[in-house]
Formats: sequence, structure tokens, C-alpha cells
Amino acid sequence: MLIELPLDTKDLKSAKLVPMDQARVWALIDFDEGVVKSIDFYDMREDIEEMVDYAIVARQGEPIWPMLEENIFVLVAKEGASIDEVIEGYKFKELHEASY
Repeated sequence: MLIELPLDTKDLKSAKLVPMDQARVWALIDFDEGVVKSIDFYDMREDIEEMVDYAIVARQGEPIWPMLEENIFVLVAKEGASIDEVIEGYKFKELHEASY
């Protein structure tokens, strides 16, 4: 399963989830059987060519229409969350569906 999220940096240890318009980089996480298999980074969301299953954004009200049109399920995590916190929230079903 592929999960995309907007981040402030490519540094895995310090990266934080940010609003889409503030993203300096987009992460594409290959998540399978409860384990992160890989994380790839893209300068723009449009550069991601794979079929993404989930997008995780930083807040309600983000411009998620392009994702919905691509049949990507969108969830909301806490702005400023680390990659580990976002994945943990996803894994334990603590994230909420985005509203538009």
C-alpha cells in the first residue's frame, strides 16, 4: 500500500507533516503488513506516478479534490506530526477521514 504525505524536509528524523501549500517535499511511503518498506521523496505531488492508496494531510479543509479525483482515500493527522507519529496513527486507525 502506498501512502503520500506533505512534509517540511527530506530528513527522516526531523520531517514534520505540514499543510499542502507549505510542503517542501512529498513522501511516498510503501507500507505493507504493518511495516514501512521504503520512503521515497518527491519535490512535487504531481511527480508521483505510482497509484497511491492513501494521502494523509495536516488539517481539515485542505484542497484535496485532486486526490479524490484520483480515487485516493484522504485522512487527517495532526499538523507537525513526525513520519513515525503519522504511520502509528494510521496503523492504529487513529486518523480521521478528511472532509471537503
